[in-house]
Amino acid sequence: MVTITLEDVLSRYWGYTSFRPLQRDAMEAILSRRDSLVVLPTGGGKSICFQAPALVGGGVGLVVSPLISLMKDQVDTLVANGIQAACYNSALSADAKTATAAGIREGRYALVYVSPERLAGEGSDSFLSLFGGPSDGAQGRPMSFVAIDEAHCISQWGHDFRPEYRQLGALRARFPGVSLHAFTATATARVRRDIMSQLALRDPLELVGSFDRPNLVYRVLPRASLKRQLQDVLARHRGQAGIIYCTSRREVDALAAWLADSGIRARPYHAGLEDADRHRHQDAFLNEDADVVVATVAFGMGIDRSDVRFVVHAGAPQSLEHYQQESGRAGRDGLEAECVLIYSGADFLKWRVMLERSGELTDARRALLRDMERYAAGVGCRHRHLVSYFGDDYSRVECGACDYCLGELESVGDAIVVARKILSCVARVGQRFGAAHVANVLCGSESEQVSARGHDRLTTFGLLRAAPVAEVRGYIEQLTAEALLRQTDEPYPVLALTEDGVALLKDASSRPGLALARQKRPTTDRLPARSRVETESWQDVDRDLFERLRGVRLQIARDRGVPPYVIFHDTTLRELARLKPTSLSALRGVYGIGARKAEQLGDAFVQEIRAHVEER
Repeated sequence: MVTITLEDVLSRYWGYTSFRPLQRDAMEAILSRRDSLVVLPTGGGKSICFQAPALVGGGVGLVVSPLISLMKDQVDTLVANGIQAACYNSALSADAKTATAAGIREGRYALVYVSPERLAGEGSDSFLSLFGGPSDGAQGRPMSFVAIDEAHCISQWGHDFRPEYRQLGALRARFPGVSLHAFTATATARVRRDIMSQLALRDPLELVGSFDRPNLVYRVLPRASLKRQLQDVLARHRGQAGIIYCTSRREVDALAAWLADSGIRARPYHAGLEDADRHRHQDAFLNEDADVVVATVAFGMGIDRSDVRFVVHAGAPQSLEHYQQESGRAGRDGLEAECVLIYSGADFLKWRVMLERSGELTDARRALLRDMERYAAGVGCRHRHLVSYFGDDYSRVECGACDYCLGELESVGDAIVVARKILSCVARVGQRFGAAHVANVLCGSESEQVSARGHDRLTTFGLLRAAPVAEVRGYIEQLTAEALLRQTDEPYPVLALTEDGVALLKDASSRPGLALARQKRPTTDRLPARSRVETESWQDVDRDLFERLRGVRLQIARDRGVPPYVIFHDTTLRELARLKPTSLSALRGVYGIGARKAEQLGDAFVQEIRAHVEER
């Protein structure tokens, strides 16, 4: 009898020749029936960790997934790779449910995807009776393991807590001989402990990958003219896929309409839309009929599109966990992508007021908001900040992939002097005005609001006249993040000095090492620097051929009724456009092309490459 190995499976079905970090360990835990908790960043190859073992170990792998759209995408991709898989959920017709149940009973599937409600709610017993344990002699394939995807939903300390996930621990009693495996992309140590406890994992193997996403370029901009700032980002990504997150439905609708009027294929997405409209807009994005989705955070968890090249937050999210998860939807294919946070100090006040009204403003939530504020206003490497927050060490001197390390920010040489001017102005206006007014006074604005209050006669009037108002607002937000200033939680928030702020105002030596930064002043010919990853990923790639191959992929996807990324990821198309294989045998050595896809799809791509080469 021929023994099939993980390497065989990886090559035949996915076209990969090596494992990513921690993948083999995660797969072997499943094959050895040892419980595990696996934390791998988005794009780190998390799904394959439980998909590949199902083709080696026998039995059927049960995968718990929170969203129907996510299940469907994963099953479509598996079937396209020649793997027997199915999902069982409320979106199936009665006939489809009957057929799928029969397939499970007869052992036709290696993987079955279900929602947590299916395992914990009404009717769960009849569904679970379709499966046997590893040795109870049930008909068909016995259940060999349970993989719980997006496992952070189990924890009330996680950023997407879902009560029905808490009931999954009952699977341990129902199938005592079946191993349980929790997978997530984002989990602090506290969340990991909660997951292990709630699932009653037995001596689990805990695998935590690096939280760093080196292919992502992080930029932070103080909010000034939002539309102009968005236009700058969109100009760098013409015709590419992107997500713009807003904090209100009203802003989603307004920005989506403005983008559509500007000729950009944009769609809105939020919980206030009809279900049919939401699904239609999501499908348009997945199928490349739309390039940009403007959304609230209701959009994203179920999106498996791998070629999202930019994610913009038009407002700060409420925690770094949320930011990591949402920005992490960019560049899932491992290629370069840009993550831009456009924020103002008002964002954090808005969150505090909203959470207070809902009774959720605990000390823990306040701490999460402060951590997010420190990141937004911080001066230093963005990758280092994020990795350190999640408890990792960052070994690189510079990342080469954030605004700070790419030299787009510059330090203010006399930071203490600038800080004291701002603190003094806050004191001079009686600690009774907001950041916008203080910035106007410091910049020497001759507006009626300033002159009517006599603030044009203050000694601090015009002290920072050489700086734009947006730049001074940025300094104010940095001082707030440094706890030298605070914003009150009143309906009309005002700036006030903290004890540390008063100390610095009295004694310039009380805060050594204080740093402030500003965006470099724009010049007409200056474009943002390219990250190291972007430069390397396009090296020797024929861009014209890449675009032609995208067209082939799109046509095949439409013929098959699946999203284009189910056919091939951009990593594979770029490799084809780099190597230009003109025969099927040469095609089989390309990254991401397994035997099934080479056999079924190879001719179309080889013919396009041949035509391109001949034309050149």
